Amino acid sequence: MLFACACPVLAQNPPPAADNARLEYAQVLRAEPVYQTLRATSMVERCEATTPVASEERRGFARMVGAVKDVLRSDDTRVVETDRSAGGDCRMVPIEREFRRPIAYDVDYVHKGVKYRSRLPYDPGNRLRVRVSVTPVVPPPGER
Repeated sequence: MLFACACPVLAQNPPPAADNARLEYAQVLRAEPVYQTLRATSMVERCEATTPVASEERRGFARMVGAVKDVLRSDDTRVVETDRSAGGDCRMVPIEREFRRPIAYDVDYVHKGVKYRSRLPYDPGNRLRVRVSVTPVVPPPGER
């Protein structure tokens, strides 16, 4: 069975600006990023040598070629292959990495001499567009 909802969309679209509202610009003082930290774990093969390191056993031309290969390879690859050739003991080890990414910005700004702070999904730059609205305060009937 399928149900359809004719719900109002007021939460997504704000009501049109009243006569007492206008758009102006505020001066941004500071925009500080708010970071989300993500952690990822990957398994990497690590080997330990059980005999003298293979680079000590190299002779002549083979030693020079091996040195060039070692420079061109990444550190992890060099350790694994060198130790394997020396009869190393290999095992899988978890390596944890941390990544940070900005998810919002805490923005300090000034409008007509008054400082404000807001959290925005983007860095506004030097100026921030603000909506200024004036609404009279109407006290309850007993307090007039």
